[in-house]
Amino acid sequence: MGVIDLNADLGETVDGMPTADDDAMFAVISSASIACGGHAGDERSMREAVARAAVHGVAVGAHPSYPDRANFGRVPMALAAADLRADVRAQLRALSAAGADIRYVKPHGALYHAVSADAGSARAVAEAVADLAASQGRAVPILGMPGEIARAAEAAGLPFVVEAFLDRGYLPAGGLVPRGHPGAVLDDAAAAAERAIRLARSGEVVAADGSVLTVAAASLCLHGDSPAAVAMGEAVRRALDAAGVTVRAPW
Repeated sequence: MGVIDLNADLGETVDGMPTADDDAMFAVISSASIACGGHAGDERSMREAVARAAVHGVAVGAHPSYPDRANFGRVPMALAAADLRADVRAQLRALSAAGADIRYVKPHGALYHAVSADAGSARAVAEAVADLAASQGRAVPILGMPGEIARAAEAAGLPFVVEAFLDRGYLPAGGLVPRGHPGAVLDDAAAAAERAIRLARSGEVVAADGSVLTVAAASLCLHGDSPAAVAMGEAVRRALDAAGVTVRAPW
């Protein structure tokens, strides 16, 4: 029935306290987007996440954010392009220094949405990832939703991989329902599993208004800090395995 990646945002400690059950999530995913100090995470959490990934055979990705720990990186910031590039570079270097073999980069939170819509932010992030790729001697894909970041990745000579969300509501135009709005965050494990199968089989997802969107995603995301993350992750993995869909990282 095909191959799909299952990723989760992990290593998101705040003041030394985890926001997710990383042990349980690493057991069901194929790729982990590791917080690298912008919105969460520190040297210890990064090293622990890298070690967990090695134990479970999970690919490590970097999850850089706006430098905004107070708001968990979920509030837009007005940064000059040069400053954004430098900050993202520093976060990628921090994760590399923690022992990570970074296989992909996925921006977090408000930065994720900014690079989809704003060409300047997208270029700054893509340039930072290109710097990482040059230092590693190989291409480093960017993971995200289609938009400016896909064009910036192409211009920087980087692969771009489309992802879809299993625990977020979709708008009819293809974006995500903003956090804080009704239907923004989903917590039904059975519904998440059903969505995963439909995305893997036909590349479709149902928006909040009932319309059907086409999403050619190679990776499916669950947020590790969601209260129902473990139940959803386990249900999704069982459903994909039962349907004959191979869960495997593409990088």
